[in-house]
Parts: sequence; structure tokens; C-alpha cells
Amino acid sequence: MSSIGTGYDLSASQFSPDGRVFQVEYANKAVENSGTAIAIRCKDGVVFGVEKLVLSKLYEYGANKRIFHIDTHIGMAIAGLIADSRQIVATAREEAANYRSVYGSPIPLKYLVNRVSGFIHAFTLYSAMRPFGCSIMLSSMGPDGPELYTIDPSGVSYGYHGCAIGKAKQNAKTEIEKLKMSEMTCQEAVKEVAKIIYVVHDEVKDKNFELEMSWIGSVTNGKHECVPKDVADAAEKYAKDSLVEDSSSDEDEL
Repeated sequence: MSSIGTGYDLSASQFSPDGRVFQVEYANKAVENSGTAIAIRCKDGVVFGVEKLVLSKLYEYGANKRIFHIDTHIGMAIAGLIADSRQIVATAREEAANYRSVYGSPIPLKYLVNRVSGFIHAFTLYSAMRPFGCSIMLSSMGPDGPELYTIDPSGVSYGYHGCAIGKAKQNAKTEIEKLKMSEMTCQEAVKEVAKIIYVVHDEVKDKNFELEMSWIGSVTNGKHECVPKDVADAAEKYAKDSLVEDSSSDEDEL
């Protein structure tokens, strides 16, 4: 960091002379050091895929998941510090439960996104707090079709057709832009999500990883569920075969 930022990164409530909040930028760096998470909004639902890096062979398979159920009709995928994200998950679940208790109906995703965005943003306003070091993606199957939103550590939220967060988000977004998402079904999108995760995975720096996938849409009757094991295994096989084909075609060209 340049000398102009010296002393201006000690508090989340302080701006630097050029209008930056360094604590929020540090939180974004924490997200970029995490495994990649992507989401694709299809014509009949939303599919999540998360690259969960395995830093030790002693880890138990399936521990420290990065995809969460918020309500029966809402799912969340995260990238960044998992401990920070659990606080956001707890807040989102509480908001969903309170809405259902008061109004007797499931919480609309747009309303939940606004509430959670405000909660995250509040942690960037006071010197006694620090921003959450994670970005989240929320999906639902609403009355008007599938919905997908992303919230950054600054508390800013956007609606997306397809999105990526984490270490290789730029490469993943480039791959997502090649897809015709509005014409795809969830069954087709699962294979593409697995393929993109394998394409952007850095085998040199991060050798081992687990692929977590979930979906929500007509295939699940509007409920957020983990992708069944047989479908996930077929998607991973498709992704690995595609990588082999791409590498062999590159060798042929040379």
C-alpha cells in the first residue's frame, strides 16, 4: 500500500484522502483468497457450485460447508472467511423466521437481501467493528421465476443472471458469459457449473478441493436442496472429460 494510505486503515469508519475505505478493501482481499463460488440462473432455477479448498488430508469429507439453507425456498453460497459467513447465515435465518412468524408466508428474496445488506453495511460504519470478510450469493424461486443476488463485504447488493465470487472470479465470469443461461435447464447447468469450477481451479497452488453443488427450481419444487450424489458425480465426470478433451485438442494444434 502506498504511503498515502498510512494511518487511514486503522478504522472502518475512516476515509482516506482519495475517498477509499481500506478496511473494506482488506475484506475484499479475504474473499479473493478463498475458493471460487459460482451461480447460474437458468430458465427453471438457480445452480450453485463452490470450490472448497482442502488444505489437509486429515480433514473430514464434507466438513465446513460453504452452501447453506436459509429457508426452504432460499439458499446461500459464500466465499471468504467461513466464520464470518456463519454470522450472516444466522442473521438471514432469523430474518426469514421472523417474517414467516409475523406474516405467515415465506420471505421474498428481495426483502431478505435488503435486510442482510443493511446488516453487513452496518459493520463498515463504526470503528468498534470490522467489515465481514466474505461475499455471499442468495437464490430463490419466486413467483416471477428464479432470482439470484450477490452481496459484497461493503453491503452492496446486485441482481445477476450468473455470478462468481472468490479467487478466480474473473476467469469464472468469462466462462459464464459464454453460456446461454436463459435457454438452459438446471440439469444442463449443473454440468456447466462443475466444468467451470474445474477449469478455473489452480492445480499448482491448490491441489485438492471438494466440489459442493446445490440447486433450486422446478426440479426441486421450489425448494433449495443439495444436488443428488448421482447427478453431482455425473457432472464431475463430464467436467473432467471436458478438461481432457480440451488439453488433447490443444496438443493436436501444437
